[in-house]
Amino acid sequence: MFGLTKEKKVMVSLTRTEYRLAWDALMALRKKQQAEGRYTDAIDELLLKLQH
Repeated sequence: MFGLTKEKKVMVSLTRTEYRLAWDALMALRKKQQAEGRYTDAIDELLLKLQH
């Protein structure tokens, strides 16, 4: 298939503080996107991945 590239998966280890910073930043971005009437699908996916 032309134009499709395989996504590279990356695992990162986060401290509690780093996890909380990432979560809060994504939630703030999600709220901003919602307020602007924009899609939040990509942010939602990241939040789900961050939980696991």
